[in-house]
Amino acid sequence: MTKFECDRCGKCCRSFGEFITIERQLSGRDYYCRFTITRELFLTHVEPEFADAIAEEYEQQGGSGNDKDQKKCIFLQKDPHGNGFTCAIYPARPLICREFQCYRMVIYNPRGELCGRVIGRNELKTADDVLADLWKDKIAPLPYPASPRPSHLPRKNMHPDTESHIHGSHVNDSEWADTVVAILKEHGYYSDPVE
Repeated sequence: MTKFECDRCGKCCRSFGEFITIERQLSGRDYYCRFTITRELFLTHVEPEFADAIAEEYEQQGGSGNDKDQKKCIFLQKDPHGNGFTCAIYPARPLICREFQCYRMVIYNPRGELCGRVIGRNELKTADDVLADLWKDKIAPLPYPASPRPSHLPRKNMHPDTESHIHGSHVNDSEWADTVVAILKEHGYYSDPVE
């Protein structure tokens, strides 16, 4: 298994502004927030270096913690120590964020070069035309069993597609993964599921 490595692109959190909202500011660094899909309320603590920026953004939203035009999570901030983005509440982030992975499998070509990533349940990102055709013809048509609902998510008030949208991307179906690995190996590719 390959260990998931975050490259700090911030793409995962650029749409979470509509799902994670601040309910109430408790102090300069503490907030009650809500994950709106499950209605889960959670307490979070902002890292000191981001406290002023988050408080200012929260005030600009009128203390509602929810800007209807904001798509990014309010806690997604530019990384002051390098390139990319960082999470201002990383140690205190909610479970949905802790479990999120951008991709679930990496694929290497016969020369050993990284040439593709499997995103979500069955989507391939690659610039390798041979791999793309192989995926379209042999792997995409494979049945993918429904993901079990994680026990921490209540079904009540959830849209029917919520489970696959939120959790389908990191449920590891070993039978499906083993079949994909075998097909790719048969055609000279090496793949590794991400843990």
